[in-house]
Amino acid sequence: METVQSPIIPVIGQLIRENPGTISLGQGVVSYGPPEKAIAAIPEFFLNLENHKYKTVIGISPLREIIAEKLSQENGISITPNNAVVVTAGGNMGFMNAILAITSPGDEIIINTPYYFNHEMAIMMADCRPILVNTDDTYQLRPEAIEAAITAKTKAVVTISPNNPTGAVYPEETLRRVNEICRHHNIYHIHDEAYEYFTYNGISHFSPASIPESEPYTISLYSLSKAYGFASWRIGYMVIPDHLLEPINKIQDTILICPPVISQYAALGALKTGKSYCQEHLPNIIAVRDIVLTSLQELQDRCTLAPADGAFYCFLKVHTNLEDFELVKTLIQTYKVAVLPGMTFGTQNGCYLRLAYGALKKDTAKEGIGRLVEGIKTIVK
Repeated sequence: METVQSPIIPVIGQLIRENPGTISLGQGVVSYGPPEKAIAAIPEFFLNLENHKYKTVIGISPLREIIAEKLSQENGISITPNNAVVVTAGGNMGFMNAILAITSPGDEIIINTPYYFNHEMAIMMADCRPILVNTDDTYQLRPEAIEAAITAKTKAVVTISPNNPTGAVYPEETLRRVNEICRHHNIYHIHDEAYEYFTYNGISHFSPASIPESEPYTISLYSLSKAYGFASWRIGYMVIPDHLLEPINKIQDTILICPPVISQYAALGALKTGKSYCQEHLPNIIAVRDIVLTSLQELQDRCTLAPADGAFYCFLKVHTNLEDFELVKTLIQTYKVAVLPGMTFGTQNGCYLRLAYGALKKDTAKEGIGRLVEGIKTIVK
C-alpha cells in the first residue's frame, strides 16, 4: 500500500477548507440531484421488511432487468448466455472487481496517459503493474503504441470514453481497433463509460461491447453518479463475460456482500426516468462549458488546450517550469480557485491542470474561471 498514490481529492479538499471562499473546479460531479422517480422509489424499499436483509450479490433482479433493457436500446449491447450484468457500488468498484478477477500478482494492465488515478491505484493495490501508454497531442488513443506495449504478462487494455481527465471522446473506429487488438492477443478490453451521455458538438458515444462476438473478452463499466446526480448513492454496473461471473461473485460477496439495496431501489427509479433526465440538464452544462472555453482563450500564449468534446473536464498544459501541485496550491491560497494537478493523472515532463466544470452554475463558473485566468496570467510570465 505504500507504493499506491494517495487520493488527491481529500488533499485539495483540505486546502479548500483552509482557504474559505475558494471556488472548486476540482471534483468531477454535477450540480443537480437525482430525478423525482429515484426519490419516489425509496418508500417502496421500506414496504418490504425483507429489504433490510442481504440481497443478491450481483444486484436485485428488477434493476438488472432494466439495465439490460437500457443496454440493448442505447448501447447496442445484448445480454445473452455469454455475458452478464453485475450491479456494483459505483464504477470504481466495477473496475476493482475486474482487476481482481482477471489478474495474478505481477500481471500487467495497459492504461493510457493521462489516466484516471483510481484506475492506476486499483492496479497497484492488486500487486499488478500499470503499463503507461501516452496518448497523442490531442489525448487520442494510439492503437499501434498500445499493441507494441503488450507482453506475455498483459491481461487487459483500459480505455475511458468520454475521458476523465481530458474530456476526449474516442471515435468508434479507434475503439474497434483497440478491441480487435485485445481479441487478437487474447486479453481483455476494459472500457469505462461513466460519461456516456456527456458529449458535445454532435460527437457520438460508442460502446465496444456492442461489437459482435466481443462478449468473451470485453468488460464494460457504467455509473449512475454523473448522469443522475447520484454520486453518494454508490451505484454502478458492469457487463462482463459469463466466465467471470463466478470470480466477480466471490470478490463482491467478500468486499460488499451486496450493493446497498436502498440505493438499488433509487437506481431503479432513476433508470425508469431514463437518459432524458440527463439530457434536460445538458444545456446548462453546455452553457457553463462555453463560459469556460471562451475564458481559457485568454491563456493561449501560456497554455495548450486540446479539444474536449465529452465529459465535463478540460486538461490544460501550462507553459511553465513550476511543478503542477505548487501551482495548484498557489491558485487556491492566493486566487481562491481550485483545480487538480496533472501529476495525479500520470503526466510527466510538464505542468498540467484538470478543470472540472460539471458542478458549476453560470455565475460561479464565470467567477471561478476568471480567478483561474487571472492567476495563471500573473504567475506564468
